[in-house]
Amino acid sequence: MPTNFWKSPDSIKQLDDLDPSGFALEFLRRNPKYRQDHRETLRRIERGAVDEATAFTSLARRWGLQFRS
Repeated sequence: MPTNFWKSPDSIKQLDDLDPSGFALEFLRRNPKYRQDHRETLRRIERGAVDEATAFTSLARRWGLQFRS
């Protein structure tokens, strides 16, 4: 999603309608440091430097993410 879309009136309205977990997801998606960390995580997986489960577990831990089972 282009970053200029994030400030559009429609985008703001959508944010207003989110529940707390949805808002948290949108906050992270817009956070440049998280986006960079996520890109680096994907690169490490692609290079075979780490397995996918370990990489995403580490990413989640760094960002305080918890997923319902």
